Amino acid sequence: MKFRLLTLSAVTAAVMGLSVTSVQAQDSDYVVPRTEYGQPDLNGVWNFSSFVPMQRPTQFADKEFLTPEDIALIASQTEAGLQALNNIGVGGYNTFWVENAGRGDNTRTSLITYPRNGRVPETVEGVSVQIGGLGPDEPGTRPVRMVVGGIAKDGPEDRGISERCIVGFNSGPPFTPNLYNNNVQLVLGKDTAVIMTEMIHDARIVPLDGRDHIDDSIRQFSGDSRGYWEGDTLVVETRNFNDLTQSFSVFGSSIDKVLTEKFTRVDEFTVNYEFTVDDPSTFKDRVTAVIPMSKLDGLMYEYACHEGNYGMVNILRGERMEEQRAGENGQ
Repeated sequence: MKFRLLTLSAVTAAVMGLSVTSVQAQDSDYVVPRTEYGQPDLNGVWNFSSFVPMQRPTQFADKEFLTPEDIALIASQTEAGLQALNNIGVGGYNTFWVENAGRGDNTRTSLITYPRNGRVPETVEGVSVQIGGLGPDEPGTRPVRMVVGGIAKDGPEDRGISERCIVGFNSGPPFTPNLYNNNVQLVLGKDTAVIMTEMIHDARIVPLDGRDHIDDSIRQFSGDSRGYWEGDTLVVETRNFNDLTQSFSVFGSSIDKVLTEKFTRVDEFTVNYEFTVDDPSTFKDRVTAVIPMSKLDGLMYEYACHEGNYGMVNILRGERMEEQRAGENGQ
């Protein structure tokens, strides 16, 4: 679903229009609307696109916010970079497809707010790393936890989990901004919240009635979520992840991960989304990020990943043809 198809000028204008402020802070005069059950109204479709990087670029060191001079430099670099992207021709994504303008009032140098250096914390020794991407396959063994790319083409199990239409490349949890389809729908009932991400059209049903988590032996791709209200903030704690996804970024597995998400409505058009990953078997410290989400005046449609999905079939078929040709040539 694309509510915003951003052009080169639109992205540049968004960067140029930045003012030096923090992530959207709650207006002291803003009264959070209530549902029929008296709870803060978070219902609706929200977009979590952002041009702010998840990790702070090293040149900013300990600088938490951009200065006007930083903004001007980034704007010129963005213009040049996006123009080059538009000139790559057939075979790649130009800026017609890119949805990363985000909010103009978020001038953080990184979405990560803890550790204070704005970067992913140090990993535990021996943790697996699977980077993935659209380039050549990486060396490695199954399970393939990367979201895009793969280690081989012997079977679908050698490909990334978003290529297999299991977990989206931005849906997590936690969900993180990426190229496009950065949309989530929140539906609140009296004792239940539903968090539906557009990719890969997955709904997490979150009980709010104080029940315990499922048995530890039951493991799921999106974990097991339980929620509660902390003032006007919806807090969702998720555990019981399986071993088939990465903990965070390109590191580890989620088997011991505990994820805490917070949803706070700060004005008519904004919900602040904050998440903390606590995974002592992957990282030596926790990691926290804050992403302001913008309300969309529209619906979220089904992302039917596997309907007409000939990509996986053709990837494997192409590899079989390569093997056949190699055999014919005596290689």
